[in-house]
Amino acid sequence: MSNRKWNLGILLLFILFACLLLSFLLSALRIRELVQPLKSGGVVIDTRHVVLISQELDNPFWRAVEQGAKEAAAAYGMTLEYMGPFRINPAEQIKLLEKSIAAKADAVLIQGINDPYYRTLIDKAMNQGIPVITVDTDEPGSRRLSYVGTDNLEAGKKMGELVVQAAGGQGSIGVLLGKAEADNQRMRLEGFRSVISRYPELAIVDVRSSNISRLQAAGQTEEMLLSHPQIRYLVGFSALDGPGMMEAVERVIPQGVSIFAFDDLEETKEGIRQCRIVSTIVQQPHEMGYHAVSMLNDYFQGNNLQRQHYTAIAVLDRNTAGNGAGGSCR
Repeated sequence: MSNRKWNLGILLLFILFACLLLSFLLSALRIRELVQPLKSGGVVIDTRHVVLISQELDNPFWRAVEQGAKEAAAAYGMTLEYMGPFRINPAEQIKLLEKSIAAKADAVLIQGINDPYYRTLIDKAMNQGIPVITVDTDEPGSRRLSYVGTDNLEAGKKMGELVVQAAGGQGSIGVLLGKAEADNQRMRLEGFRSVISRYPELAIVDVRSSNISRLQAAGQTEEMLLSHPQIRYLVGFSALDGPGMMEAVERVIPQGVSIFAFDDLEETKEGIRQCRIVSTIVQQPHEMGYHAVSMLNDYFQGNNLQRQHYTAIAVLDRNTAGNGAGGSCR
């Protein structure tokens, strides 16, 4: 009988000890939860989730935008999620914006696509407290917070000045646009026309769309040169136009056509070094991404933003293309 009492006593002591140990562990965890915010200055850090929706996932231009945005996000304690269609697909961009709004992202960076429904989605996001900034291409008429990118009207004017300088104020010009309906392409052409129109003997004889495709850029250029053999100056306003135009010129009229390109793909720079392209206008996609996230940080701090934030452009020609490419082309 005494042994049973002894065993029961030991069992009760063990249960009591286990309860005390469990209580101690729970208290320690609770104290850790209370102390952790104090290590961050007494404030619980709320990491903001920013979504960047690109035009095309692995496009070098948009990868540069992503890199700039990531660097700024790291500097300001935000997380950046990069997404986009594998191939250019505005319908997919719309779906990704819908999903970002449904997921309650803290902010969204997007390319404008000049679509009425897209504008309603931007307005919906803004109404729900999700700030939207357009990058590279604006979405006029929407309630987007700001636009960050090239001043496309001025870029077009700069292209006009380059052609005027090369042409001496006279000659025939063929123009390629990436997408005729895109706002950035339309504004580049508008700026270009405003300069060319000052010279009565300098004429734009054809304007076509490459649909942001090197293959189509080559095909459309070839058709332009065959339809208008008097063309001596070719101008492309999207990144793949320069390489496409080089390919077509090589097939149709290897000598006597001056090419002016846009952006700084490696093939375009090589074309400049080989005197196959006169010059190209270079944008700053890395700066676009960085400044867009920096502006979001300003907005979250309660500061007002300017409606447009223009990033710089530069002209790359044989004197600035590197690899010892200086000197004139003859």
